[in-house]
Amino acid sequence: MDFIYIPLIVLLGFAFIKRFRKQISKSDFSTLKKLWGFHLLISVGYFLFTRNGGGDAWYYFITSQKMNSIEFWDYLLNEKGTYFLFAFNYIPSNVLDMGFFANTLLFGFFGFMGLAYFYVIAIKTIPYNFKLGRYSVFPLVFFLPNLHFWSSGVGKDSLLFLSIGMFSYALLSLSKRFLLIIISLSLAFFIRPHMVLFMLLTFGLAYTINSNVGGAKRFFLSALLIGGGIIILPSVLEYVKVEDISTESVEEFSEDKSALLSREGTGSSLGPSASFPAKLFAFYFRPFFFDANSLTGLIASFENLILFILGIKALRRKPLLAFKKAPFIVKGFLIFMLIGSIAFSLALGNVGIMIRMRNMFLPGFIIFILWCLSYAQERKLTAKHKLT
Repeated sequence: MDFIYIPLIVLLGFAFIKRFRKQISKSDFSTLKKLWGFHLLISVGYFLFTRNGGGDAWYYFITSQKMNSIEFWDYLLNEKGTYFLFAFNYIPSNVLDMGFFANTLLFGFFGFMGLAYFYVIAIKTIPYNFKLGRYSVFPLVFFLPNLHFWSSGVGKDSLLFLSIGMFSYALLSLSKRFLLIIISLSLAFFIRPHMVLFMLLTFGLAYTINSNVGGAKRFFLSALLIGGGIIILPSVLEYVKVEDISTESVEEFSEDKSALLSREGTGSSLGPSASFPAKLFAFYFRPFFFDANSLTGLIASFENLILFILGIKALRRKPLLAFKKAPFIVKGFLIFMLIGSIAFSLALGNVGIMIRMRNMFLPGFIIFILWCLSYAQERKLTAKHKLT
């Protein structure tokens, strides 16, 4: 049946892009098509990497394929995380009888939807481009392979990438896109409840400190988001098996999780004695060239070098002032990245796992860097205009 599903999935991607035709320029519309083509190629690579037992994707696919309807309803209604993903994938892999290749492309399509939302957010919030040498950073930075890889195959990461992108995009026009808020938060809650907590609290905080929004509206929206985070907190604690939010329980959970992921992951281990700054650097910019022991590691090192250079350039252009003047959504992205990086760098002890987890925060990090560079350009043009 894959010969039917594969062309349909490809067409779905182009059909999804068309929804943005009136919002973006012809050039950006064309770039979105190229991004979809590139994402499809990465999905093919993901399939080759995970087929016949390579990685979690094959496990998700085989388990969903072998489930019965009773298990489907039980997992769908009563479970979160991995078991919910089994239920989510039951219809395509079992009922529709998709093969693993088509199933991979389907999840790749979900991931691309998230990427498209991030791309449109960048267009709407970043007025000036920046050149690194002779090349414009945007939109080239959206073609970084690792930005696509972890959202291109069967797994929780593709769905969560979609949820965060959809949620962020909906916040640009909350009254018109409230349904997208509900869909994105619901999907993320059943995939990884703690990520919903991060999303609600960080963007609620962004509303609180955003002076561009009127006082009453700011209070209402921040209270709505932060209040939602407080409401789901018990479910999050139950999911991560933390009984309370005392310092001791959080530290114990972090240590247990770090040890588990260090054993299960691939790539360089940071070791228990690694300092907090070293863990943060690893989360943002490793693997670096001293970690590269394969072609994929070398590619990731070049990507991280680009991000490192762009990050340094952003730091040299008054990032605190840029943050103060940033649109609400850009403020939210940075807070989301900071809280996520602190939480996961403490919990993770393996560089390979960090790359995977970082992908959820990477688009927002990139958009904040683009904003810093754009705002510096805007200040230059303003100063030049005053002189003339």
